[in-house]
Amino acid sequence: MKPAPAVEPPSRWRTTFNEIIGGSVMISILAVVLAMIAGGILIAVTDENVQKAAGYFFARPGDTFAEIWKAVSGAYVSLFQGAVFNPKRDDFVQQIKPLTETLTFATPLIAAGLGVGLAFRVGMFNIGGRGQMLIAAACAGWVGFTLHLPWGLHMIVAVIAGLVGGGIWAGIAGLLKARTGAHEVIITIMLNYVAFYLVSYLLRTPVLQAPGSNNPKSPPIDSTAVFPDLLGPQFNLHFGFILVIVATVFVWWLLNRSSLGFKFRAVGINPNAARVAGINVKNMYVYAMVISGALVGLAGVSQVLGTVTTGFSSGIDAGIGFDAITVALLGRSKPWGIFVAGILFGAFKAGGFAMQASEGIPIDIVLVVQSLIVLFIAAPPLIRTVFRLPDPTKPKAPKAPAAQTREAVTAK
Repeated sequence: MKPAPAVEPPSRWRTTFNEIIGGSVMISILAVVLAMIAGGILIAVTDENVQKAAGYFFARPGDTFAEIWKAVSGAYVSLFQGAVFNPKRDDFVQQIKPLTETLTFATPLIAAGLGVGLAFRVGMFNIGGRGQMLIAAACAGWVGFTLHLPWGLHMIVAVIAGLVGGGIWAGIAGLLKARTGAHEVIITIMLNYVAFYLVSYLLRTPVLQAPGSNNPKSPPIDSTAVFPDLLGPQFNLHFGFILVIVATVFVWWLLNRSSLGFKFRAVGINPNAARVAGINVKNMYVYAMVISGALVGLAGVSQVLGTVTTGFSSGIDAGIGFDAITVALLGRSKPWGIFVAGILFGAFKAGGFAMQASEGIPIDIVLVVQSLIVLFIAAPPLIRTVFRLPDPTKPKAPKAPAAQTREAVTAK
């Protein structure tokens, strides 16, 4: 009996192709596509005109499909025009303004997403974005309206104060986890409440409250501490966007080019193996949370110095601390992936208001789409099943030629 000839493995190009279409990047893209499709179905189902046309569907089915197309396309066209480019406006400056609004909304999302994503890479769940943003905003805001320094220096001191405040607040969770083994999820959630009520209290005291005001709101930020506009006063895009680009480059360098980043990744993959290799895992937890909190704090700083310069309240975080978790998940905890995901969610925020104003569609639809994105990203097998994608971690065995199969059967 002749031994069956060896079967050639799949080609390198075939393997690369499977890795591309079945990899994490494609899964993230298709998760967004699937969420948009589900959002479109929800828009069509809740549209009044679609419901009326569906009442006589069997008499004139074309009317129903026309109304469905009108509702869904109108919603997503409005979303695009409110987030990227609106050709209906008079001049190019106004036409391109939606894109600048998207980048403005994306600025704190990217910063906070980088912080959450960095913690993910170390195997930690930083759920305390809200508290870290509030503390950072309070520190930066206090410096912004209390100290009277020259332009430029004042802004730098305020930014540093916010980064330090956010880093210390997150460092508490890292220190408790390292020294006592307390779970960082529980600690950061509880610190959210502590920060919220602490800032709320301080906004009713002379520490943060505007003089002569009974409202829990801070004084306006001095102009010397406010982020300058990048494209002029007609746009809301400010210097904070440059800072998040720098932060993205820093996190990329930290994780991929520094020895500390190597230790972070080693601890995130297997803390026990990292400990055996001589890495002080406890210190890595503390360092990671401090840096993570500083990055999330940058989001709070950009809110105070770039967006809400007339004074802030305890709602300054605007839910960004929790949205950052979604951004980090969509970006696969990679710096540039988070950057793109932050811009996408900034587009959702900017375009959602336009969609609501022009088409009367509740902005809650955008929140549903965002939630579905998280759901689909958390279930890659579902995405691969729907779109029939290969799993790069489980390569298929190559099929033997028909002649070889017949020879094997004959030999038996």
